[in-house]
Amino acid sequence: MFLEPLTLPSDRGLPGELLTELTALYASHRDFHALSGDFPDPDDIRPEQVAAALADELAAPDAEVLLARSEGRLVGIAITLAHHPDPADPDPWIGLLMIDAGAQRHGYGRRLASLVEDRFRAAGRTAVRLAVLGNNPGGLAFWTALGYRHLAHRRDRRLGRPCVVLRKRLD
Repeated sequence: MFLEPLTLPSDRGLPGELLTELTALYASHRDFHALSGDFPDPDDIRPEQVAAALADELAAPDAEVLLARSEGRLVGIAITLAHHPDPADPDPWIGLLMIDAGAQRHGYGRRLASLVEDRFRAAGRTAVRLAVLGNNPGGLAFWTALGYRHLAHRRDRRLGRPCVVLRKRLD
């Protein structure tokens, strides 16, 4: 598996083939999107919605969208934030890590998380944080199995959803 940073062209449009791949990836997670409320209809995720969501993510300072490919196929996406908007928070964040539902249970999630952690280590970072929606026990189980520890409960900054904040040292 390798990571490919996503950059938007100057016209901010994604190439059609890539947008089709990304839309299929997002659409494969109907249950997650029903929990998160990120898309108006989790049964009908459209390319223009995915493009807008990614443009919003990339508009944030220090945000990076990483595409995970294996054997030429898009198998996952990670969205990271090098610096949290709260100046008291010293750690980078993983904002999203999603593996194509058809490719789950093959180790891609663990591998993608590890590659993201390696990128932060290489940048001299000593820990990473993320937030799991409070109504997502599967997500919480995944991250705690990777060594992330409970740090706090709080609401997310964008939609006010209850979340569990997790942190992992990158020693």
